[in-house]
Amino acid sequence: MTTTFKLAPEAQTGFSNAALYDQHRPSYPAEAVTKLLSYLNLLNVRDAKIIDLACGTGKFTELLADREEGFEVLGIEPHEGMRETLEKKSLKGVTIKEGNAAEMGIEDGWADGVIAAQAWHWFANEESLKEIHRVLKPGLSFGMIWNIEDYNAPQTWTASAPWEQTFKDIVLRFEDGLPRFRHMKWKQAFESQVDSTPLQALKDTLTHNLPKFSLPIGEEDIQWTVYLSDEQVWDRFNTLSQIAVLEGEVREGVKREAMEALKNESTIRNQKGEVAVHGVTHLAWTSRI
Repeated sequence: MTTTFKLAPEAQTGFSNAALYDQHRPSYPAEAVTKLLSYLNLLNVRDAKIIDLACGTGKFTELLADREEGFEVLGIEPHEGMRETLEKKSLKGVTIKEGNAAEMGIEDGWADGVIAAQAWHWFANEESLKEIHRVLKPGLSFGMIWNIEDYNAPQTWTASAPWEQTFKDIVLRFEDGLPRFRHMKWKQAFESQVDSTPLQALKDTLTHNLPKFSLPIGEEDIQWTVYLSDEQVWDRFNTLSQIAVLEGEVREGVKREAMEALKNESTIRNQKGEVAVHGVTHLAWTSRI
């Protein structure tokens, strides 16, 4: 049975200005990209076929296209505005296709690797795993990567600066019930493959409903600091969909609160007066069974 995928209205609206999103969202550290490709056994593999799943405006796609391996990249994206922004870049070796994690519309076993950049949390479910399993060649891998600023991190992670905690409090105030990396529910899709009940395990074995990806998944964090002007910090903060959808007085009030927080005397600045923004790039990977 074909799974019906529907992009959340909040995501559709929050990412409606794809050009601004592309301008202000960060790229990924070179070290993180190299490590992820290594974990997926794609590093230095010539002409490997890679699916960039929910590729958005192509922040990660660009990095794959620029590499010396000469990857053949298929970018799959359900958001029309983001897809159009990526298509305008005319990246070498990249084909862009409308689709989603539950229905990619390509043949079985096409991919040497599947990567979801800044996206897996949106569709972390059994249907997606089945489709990723279907398009991957046997034994090859699925990778995930996120840039996570301190202000968009899980509640239990400590913010590096008071202003980042203020921004984090704002994010939590405007929770919209949709899954984000910071909720850490994206892991459950993998963990739910294994049922501890003996009767269920026997039933799954008899019906061939076995795990599709290896456990435990691999994970690694790479810390970073970047320096941005106050306005650039706001612009980057505004790429979060739940902030981007704010309007009128609410939006103006949030911006005032954010800009005031940056004035805290503890805020670290460089010689240009730019603010130190802290975060991590989180890598995760697993192999098709």
